Amino acid sequence: MATYPSIDTELLRSFVAIADHGGFTRAAEVVNRTQSAVSMQMKRLEEDVLQRPLFDRGGRQVRLTAEGQVLLGYARRILKLHGEVLTTLREPHMVGSVRIGTPDDYVMRFLPGILARFAQAYPLVQVEVHCEPSYQLLQRHDLDLTIVTREPGTEIGQLLRQERFVWAEAAGFNVHEQQPMPLAMFNSDCFCRAWACNALDGLDKPFRVAYSSPSLSAILAIVGAGLAVTAQLQSLIPADFRILGPAEGLPELPQSSIVLVRNPQKHSQISETLAEHIVEGFKL
Repeated sequence: MATYPSIDTELLRSFVAIADHGGFTRAAEVVNRTQSAVSMQMKRLEEDVLQRPLFDRGGRQVRLTAEGQVLLGYARRILKLHGEVLTTLREPHMVGSVRIGTPDDYVMRFLPGILARFAQAYPLVQVEVHCEPSYQLLQRHDLDLTIVTREPGTEIGQLLRQERFVWAEAAGFNVHEQQPMPLAMFNSDCFCRAWACNALDGLDKPFRVAYSSPSLSAILAIVGAGLAVTAQLQSLIPADFRILGPAEGLPELPQSSIVLVRNPQKHSQISETLAEHIVEGFKL
């Protein structure tokens, strides 16, 4: 079996720094080495390890060759995995479980990316996700973290983002023209349902709540079938839906706040780390 030399991660770190900063001088500052030391590293990487030219040194700025571009993608992945291994094995406290509560509104839109990044960094942590309406989640005391929707002025915890509610229906349908207009909304305890109904009452627009459910996926399925109009946060509206507004005779709706509530009685390094991932995830 053929054997190949191993690649020192420090060589890859310097190589990525050169690619990111466009030259050896700035890269040397980033990796805290002298320029001559970085040059020797790259000479070793090109001549002894890979036996391929990685840099085009013909111009004023260092550019990667085709082989260098290939290596750059692998180098980033190797360094990322290297960091994750060290983080996992050097932080034994990041082993355990965490319980998070959220309306299912945010499960499809935000949680997949958040939990994927968290699992990559901390694969030994078990995450329990509990999906309930906001008003029910706020009554629970067994959750480490809770994501809830709040009316402006009633925020508690850390603000993740603010968004406007919008009207929407399935593309290709004109359900908003029906008299009375059928709505698909959350159950009566949800304040956004009251917002929508009060706004329509203010315009004297006839409507009826034809479908209600605590599940966003159920509501979107009903609307997608062309059976009703709904009002939801704009980021939750599927791409194949049509957003409605004053042009269709529907009133503007207010903004709401999405907040993260930490349980002070269940604070841990695990829950705080997941909270940081949630905060970053809701910025996307």
